[in-house]
Amino acid sequence: MSDELILGIDGGGSKVLVALADRTGRILRTSRGSGVNPMDNPNWLQELERHLQPFRDEPRLAAVAAALPAYGEVERLSALQRDAIERAFPHIRRQVLNDVDAAHLGAFAGQPGILILSGTGSMSWARNAAGTSARTGGWGDVIGDEGSSHWIGGKALNLVSQSLDGRAPATALAKALFSRLHLDAADPMNGLGDWVSGLANPRAEIAALAALVDEVAQGGDEGALGLLEQAADELARHHRAIAEHCDPGAEWTYAGGTFSSRILLSALERRIGRPPAQPKLPPIGGALLAAAQLLDWPLEEGWCEQIAATAKGGDRASK
Repeated sequence: MSDELILGIDGGGSKVLVALADRTGRILRTSRGSGVNPMDNPNWLQELERHLQPFRDEPRLAAVAAALPAYGEVERLSALQRDAIERAFPHIRRQVLNDVDAAHLGAFAGQPGILILSGTGSMSWARNAAGTSARTGGWGDVIGDEGSSHWIGGKALNLVSQSLDGRAPATALAKALFSRLHLDAADPMNGLGDWVSGLANPRAEIAALAALVDEVAQGGDEGALGLLEQAADELARHHRAIAEHCDPGAEWTYAGGTFSSRILLSALERRIGRPPAQPKLPPIGGALLAAAQLLDWPLEEGWCEQIAATAKGGDRASK
């Protein structure tokens, strides 16, 4: 039916974005909220359900694809995620997939390639010419997530503490950090210790410090630049580990908020040795593409372009 609608859900550690789209690729309505990662957010289910509620009674809704963090990694949590989507949309076609799988699907519009993701966490995802997927990383902040925003934020806190102690060279990050967090630089241990111990969502709030690292690095601070170079080293290791899954010279691209840092992206490009392909769709577009595939919609190039164009405006409007 030409008036059928699809729903895409792009969940992550820092936010969730829900988008309703039609067959032409227009995003009609969105809802945006905070993170829905069940690994670290005890309120993930309430947040997810709150943003699904406005779409549950849409009479033309025909398919839903939910791209959720940690899905397929821990079965107990994956079952809870599947149950949440089934309860919300019991009578329509639906699919739950890992959020990075959907990001890859969108970035390459379903074609082969390697996706390096660095957001709150980090992971690489590859799909080869046979359509088989593989992944590296994505172990979470306690075990891994090297090169992610959380990893950079944690390294920044570590570097600042060492510079204040004299165990590392002075860094402009220290002054910038205390200013950004409105802490008393004259009593640094008390200030930082109190801030860390009072975090409501430690993973997301520490990850947010990566943007400050990038700002300071743009000013030429060696400490901040060094952290971004280290992050690029880690993300390049992700690429090397998964490259054999694809044909030699397979295209690579990127996703995730950490790559708003041009310094980090340029450093990773140097290590891989060739520039990235531009993502065809943002992660929410990957979720919508998965939903469209559930209905066997014949999608032309213009569909992806329309989704990409309206996703930008829809995301801004939902913030």
